[in-house]
Amino acid sequence: MYIYEYEHISVDLTGWGLAGNRYKTKEYKEIINKRAAEGWRYVGFIPTLQRGTGHIEMMDLVFEREK
Repeated sequence: MYIYEYEHISVDLTGWGLAGNRYKTKEYKEIINKRAAEGWRYVGFIPTLQRGTGHIEMMDLVFEREK
């Protein structure tokens, strides 16, 4: 059996490019590496706030480990 935890992060608008808006997540690598050191495994993400255009503004990183 596994247990799961979620880490909420935001995706910030960083500017505009030729193809439209540019978005960037902050600190996701540090969060994943920190959780891995604590025995958690990154399994994916869930968009929690999304624009009508499909751009994700907030998401939860999903981590699991054996109970």
